[in-house]
Amino acid sequence: MASPIRVLIVDDSAERAALIEAGLVASGCEVLARLAGRADLHDKLNSFEPDVIIVSMECPDRDALEDMSRITSQRPRPTVMFVDRSDNESIRAAVQAGVSAYVVGGLSPERVRSVLEVAIARFNEFQALRQELETAKESLEERKVIERAKGLLMKSRGLSEDAAFHQLRRMAMDRKMRLAAVAREVVAAAELLL
Repeated sequence: MASPIRVLIVDDSAERAALIEAGLVASGCEVLARLAGRADLHDKLNSFEPDVIIVSMECPDRDALEDMSRITSQRPRPTVMFVDRSDNESIRAAVQAGVSAYVVGGLSPERVRSVLEVAIARFNEFQALRQELETAKESLEERKVIERAKGLLMKSRGLSEDAAFHQLRRMAMDRKMRLAAVAREVVAAAELLL
């Protein structure tokens, strides 16, 4: 049996929050807390460590979306917004803020779990893409510094490209360092001499 989805509810309307909580509990979720506002949300995230954050409000405002953006950048986790009314600009801003699911107009208890599961799946996919992008950027930066170090060795020692690469690789093996780290040292040393 799968463990229940642990949820933190943020809603300034106690009545609306109670309805959301009832739907979550009925669908097998564990509600960790209901917050009446976003004021201490960051601290609550640290203490509760929810799987999903649900923010429910009448209509998202700029401050709410800025809070969501800050939270998703500092403490990334799936975030679902339930709003009573919205417009295209709010939807775009919510997506840019990192909201995983944005539901307008009502919440039926039988849909709650599926909305959360979709939000979690989208969040996980986005995080995997973000990690792939970071890895690709790092790899590209490493290649650039290795190419630069090879060029410096070729110029200063009159080596061929293959010989310069082999020398970098030998230096990395001798020092038990990554090739890119040795290349950075070569580039830094060359910059000191210029």
